[in-house]
Amino acid sequence: MSSIHTLRDLLRRPATRQRRPLAGLLLLGLLLAAPIVSHAQVRIEITGGAEAALPIAVVPFATDGARVNVDVDQIIRDNLYRSGLFDPLDPANFISTPSQFDDVRFRNWRALGADTLVVGRIRPGTNGNFQVRYELLDVYAGERLAGQRFNVTPAGLRNLAHTISDQIFEALIGRPGGFNSRIAYVEERGPVDDRQYHLVVAEADGHRPQRILQSAEPLMSPDWSPDGERLAYVSFESGRSSQIFVQEVATSERQIVASFAGINGAPAWSPDGEQLAITLSRGGNPDIYLLDLASGEPRQLTRHFGIDTEPTWSPDGQTIYFTSNRGGSPQIYSVDVASGDVERVTFQGNYNASPSISGDGRFLAFAHEVDGGFRIAVQDLEEEFMRVLTEGPLDESPSFSASGSMIAYTRSANGTTELATVSVFGRVQGELTEFNHTVREPDWGPL
Repeated sequence: MSSIHTLRDLLRRPATRQRRPLAGLLLLGLLLAAPIVSHAQVRIEITGGAEAALPIAVVPFATDGARVNVDVDQIIRDNLYRSGLFDPLDPANFISTPSQFDDVRFRNWRALGADTLVVGRIRPGTNGNFQVRYELLDVYAGERLAGQRFNVTPAGLRNLAHTISDQIFEALIGRPGGFNSRIAYVEERGPVDDRQYHLVVAEADGHRPQRILQSAEPLMSPDWSPDGERLAYVSFESGRSSQIFVQEVATSERQIVASFAGINGAPAWSPDGEQLAITLSRGGNPDIYLLDLASGEPRQLTRHFGIDTEPTWSPDGQTIYFTSNRGGSPQIYSVDVASGDVERVTFQGNYNASPSISGDGRFLAFAHEVDGGFRIAVQDLEEEFMRVLTEGPLDESPSFSASGSMIAYTRSANGTTELATVSVFGRVQGELTEFNHTVREPDWGPL
């Protein structure tokens, strides 16, 4: 029996049960065994919001005659809402639209229930550029909290809106927002008998996607390097055997870093960018290995007859979390990088897989089975408390944002595949943008 069929048989449940998420994206057998649906439309959807979200008013920026084709204030509003920590007020209810501190009548904004206020102005600059200024104001204290002036090209306005969002988030929350980061994902196009696979990089809100690789064979498990300049991923372009590549995003230059006998899969960058945690079956069984990128030599980290896959590093680089069925069903485990000691982390439910760790190391996100469906859950590693965030029925592949306040994931429902984000603080839904093709396996990049 081939290793692919062995893995498929070990991880699959009886056919009468609902299809499980792709437990171990490297497992081609699972991928091929799962039914492939022709999707009419793929959309990115937001699930976020919080019961105690901070009310903030983002006033439409004055333009002073500048011909602006980017709605900067709306992008800021959407970014803050998506984090789940802010509740932007509806501009339709504003009784004035000040563009600078001196024009603000703070009592009016207190009456609307705003805690903070964002005002700004866009003016024509030299050589077709824009001069942009914003201010973040404390409505109750009547004080300026933050602000800055920028010179920007028309093409840079969207990125500037993300930068302003980041500055507002950090001023009020105390940590970077990550709105100016990027998401990588795999896009599938065409009919089943002529499927094309694209590796795509987009802004954190899904806009301006750029294809950086196209293949007639499956691409899987993209993972950003800590510097945000490279992507590691799995490709089957050599045939049935998998290989791990590392590709420069800016230049598209790439190299094969793992092409051992058997399975090469699920790459995850170490925090220092010098190693990849990967799954190899070179020893006859899928285990976690550490691949030194300078020497190309792998070091085996786990040794068990079960399937160990989907590694992800703790921020300090001392621990790796991974999925294993060594206890009889897929669960999340941790392994000490130095000693190799393994501990089980998840205990609620019969299925927990695809771990992702927040940047502060406190929260672990994963796919969790609930009532025959699959949802994204978060476990507080300090308090050992688990919370289910999404509604299913088939949610998978969670990936934390740089801020740790949002999680990107994929979900399937009603014949569509959606790339969504969920706040770790609550649940409010809203459509962000749309695609016309199936998307899978998002990975949120660093700041």
